[in-house]
Amino acid sequence: MSLDPDPGLLARIVAYEDQPPVLRCSGDEDLATQGIRRRAFARALKGSGDLVVDLSELAFADSSLIFDLAILGQRTRAQGRRMWLRNAQPHIARLIELVGLDRQPGVELS
Repeated sequence: MSLDPDPGLLARIVAYEDQPPVLRCSGDEDLATQGIRRRAFARALKGSGDLVVDLSELAFADSSLIFDLAILGQRTRAQGRRMWLRNAQPHIARLIELVGLDRQPGVELS
């Protein structure tokens, strides 16, 4: 029995679309799914223009996702881009505010 997450099952949790640049987070995101979301995050960094992170379908997130979003925000800002966090559920928005991700330069919570 393998304890590794099934990539086919979890690949849908974080997805990146090029046009327009949107990173969609859905379902439950925690440390167990961190490795799977890296591909979508890497693609988001290669994009152009401001990045929208759609959180409307994110049911649960732990600090590993918030930390990864903070790193992504720093890297997009270094490229002269902004990162917009959109449509977070109230408990996710509260987590973002508690850790200060929304106060990071180049990151906006709406």
